[in-house]
Amino acid sequence: MTRAARPTTDRATSKPPGQTWRLEQAKARFSEVVRLAREAGPQHVTVHGRDAVVVLSAEDFARLSPAAAAPSLAALFGTGPFTRLDDFEQGLVREQAPVRDAVDF
Repeated sequence: MTRAARPTTDRATSKPPGQTWRLEQAKARFSEVVRLAREAGPQHVTVHGRDAVVVLSAEDFARLSPAAAAPSLAALFGTGPFTRLDDFEQGLVREQAPVRDAVDF
């Protein structure tokens, strides 16, 4: 009879507390990985013994990546005073250069 593999707790590394899962374990028990990510914190997944991904709760992700919630540069340009090219051209003041007379040599 085989015993179900349990995730290991990461205490020897510099990772924050959480659990580490091998990819095979995480795939087979994905619901548990998600539940633990929401309740206990980030869940680390390894591939061939190396860190591959971290499963986070949506709240942790939002807290860690405020830039994802910030508007893009294109959105900021779209909300400026000249949002349409026609409006921009109406706001331009064009300077007329003086015209010189043609001189015959």
